[in-house]
Amino acid sequence: MTKQPNILSTKKLLPTQKQLLTAAAISVTEEDFIETKIKTFEFPSKGNLKVHDNIIFTSQNAVQSILQHPKCDELKSKSVFSVGMKTKDLLTENGFDVVAYTGYASDLAEIISLVYSSDSFTFFSGNLRRDVLPDTLKENGITFNEIEVYETNITSKKATSKLDGILFFSPSGVESYFKSNTIKDEICFCIGETTAEALENKKVKNIIIADKPSVENVIAEVIEYYNH
Repeated sequence: MTKQPNILSTKKLLPTQKQLLTAAAISVTEEDFIETKIKTFEFPSKGNLKVHDNIIFTSQNAVQSILQHPKCDELKSKSVFSVGMKTKDLLTENGFDVVAYTGYASDLAEIISLVYSSDSFTFFSGNLRRDVLPDTLKENGITFNEIEVYETNITSKKATSKLDGILFFSPSGVESYFKSNTIKDEICFCIGETTAEALENKKVKNIIIADKPSVENVIAEVIEYYNH
């Protein structure tokens, strides 16, 4: 009898997502290796910190934080640039006008630099955001500022059983996992290239990247790998 694969998801899955794995005879343990917390912040109206006519979101967490702000509706007249289909959908569902979105921050930075370089931007970010987007905007002389609207906290845990595979959804999740664990021959399933890059920096070799950056596509890669 073939041994049932034992995998760890470094974030809690929705019941429907977990069911896909259990239906495929894959044993899954779930733990949140990072936690996010909404911050209190203001929208400055003057000077260098004012919110510009174009706003950038690279995560759903930033959108959720803005949606809870009492002045949220003031932003709905602005042009929105976003990373990720689910981030874009969340914005659109709540009345924002998304004029451009991509799968990765590097691609969005390139579009802004090539097409919108004369415009000014405000980037709503988290405390552990990657540097690629702000660095690219700076290099191209684009006017922008940044407002930190949520915090990501590391909540590392020790894996207690032998794992065949690990699901990773962010570079922060990778950092959290390595605080308490190592990776030897486990297969690492990643939501996207930036998460895979974080693993490559840890000298991890067995990496599979989802075709599209979503939890469902990561799960699809897991099922295909263990049931091919």
